[in-house]
Amino acid sequence: MATELQQMIEVVAKDKGIEPSIVIGAIEDAYLAASRKVFKGDEDLRSRFNLETGLVELYAAKQIVPEVTNPAREISLTEAQGLYGAEAEIGMEIEFPKDTERLGRIAAQTAKQVIAQRVREAERERIHGEFSQRVGEVVNATVKRFESGDIIAEVGRVEAQIPRKEQSRAENYAIGDRVRAVIKAVSKNAKGPQVILSRTDPALLVKLFEQEVPEIYDGTVMIRGAVREAGDRAKVAVFSRERDVDPVGACVGMRGTRVQAIIRELRGEKIDIVEFSEDPVTFVTKALSPARVQRVSIVNDDQRVMEVVVEDRQLSLAIGKKGQNVRLAAKLTGWKIDIKSEEEKRKEVELQLAGIEFGTETVESHPLSLPDIHDEVVAVLRAGGYDTVEKLLEASPDDLLGLPGFDAETVDAVMVAARAQQAIEAQAAEEAAARAAAEADAQAAEAMAAPADADADSGDAAVESSEE
Repeated sequence: MATELQQMIEVVAKDKGIEPSIVIGAIEDAYLAASRKVFKGDEDLRSRFNLETGLVELYAAKQIVPEVTNPAREISLTEAQGLYGAEAEIGMEIEFPKDTERLGRIAAQTAKQVIAQRVREAERERIHGEFSQRVGEVVNATVKRFESGDIIAEVGRVEAQIPRKEQSRAENYAIGDRVRAVIKAVSKNAKGPQVILSRTDPALLVKLFEQEVPEIYDGTVMIRGAVREAGDRAKVAVFSRERDVDPVGACVGMRGTRVQAIIRELRGEKIDIVEFSEDPVTFVTKALSPARVQRVSIVNDDQRVMEVVVEDRQLSLAIGKKGQNVRLAAKLTGWKIDIKSEEEKRKEVELQLAGIEFGTETVESHPLSLPDIHDEVVAVLRAGGYDTVEKLLEASPDDLLGLPGFDAETVDAVMVAARAQQAIEAQAAEEAAARAAAEADAQAAEAMAAPADADADSGDAAVESSEE
């Protein structure tokens, strides 16, 4: 029949989810620590849990030696043979039972503390080992309490944390609410392992699609990328491994049932599902959905920069609220996207054409000139490769701080002067373009008038001839 101690061991092991052997080891260590406070000698004390009696036994071990120098830890061969007969040999150890009743109340309290500490450590190791293998998994949790804006939720019997930065701003929870979140990380600290959950990580979106779309779960459709601004909008790039399967249609589902289930789970977050393409131009065009793109051109392949032209009325849709649509598209594709309306592109082309020589007017890229900045500073900029206003404005403050004699104030003054100079040059270019256009119109008008004058002259000549 199990003793009270054995029952306690089973209850603690089951409640904490650890092996009974760990609890037994903790009890043995606790009794050993307590006994050293009571038996203050230099004895080699050992504790052992007796599974048959359900009691902890305490022993003092002594080694058999030819000549005793430490009576607390050694015993002579003659004395050992007197106790155990001829079986006793030099080098063997003999254990002598100790009275555990002498441990008393203080020793019992020490044992209790040691047991509690060892059980906590074992529980921490179990939690860390279990959840570190589950990072990226979606779990169901129950909101337990709130701490400084963070949500403390229970996953099974384990407390997890949803930090404020991992919460969607479109969501509010109350104590007792159930929440689905992705395990983002497991960290160790003084209080034990801390399981971090997230409602904003793109991994949550990917896992929800895997749960809702069978084609993704079985590998027919693959998610090639997912980006989110939690609570507002998300974009998912999907790719089909079978030609007959439409990846976007599979994710949307019949009448949108599949994607709507995910949208409801994310509290109304808009989700754009686009088809992945190896062609960057095609991928960027689709990633800017729902905006319709007119033209896409690669500006710099090495730096992955693209220029996108859309209709004037599509510009705000392509950019999105506070730049959200183009920002998500850039994250999804990995390309920097410069969006322009057709009107903006037309004006840009006109300014470029203004640099072509019309008569005596020529608008060129002017060398760097900053009237409000000292010549020495301008010379340093030119020596550093910033010989035009355009190059200077493309530079980052960190680049400029690396120039000789430049500090933060100098950088700020240079950038203000560069922007002012750019405005002056742009205005001059517009005026030059206007003059060039006016001259072109005048030349065209003269060219159209010349044939009419010639016809008039020939008509007059014909009248004169008839009169003669």
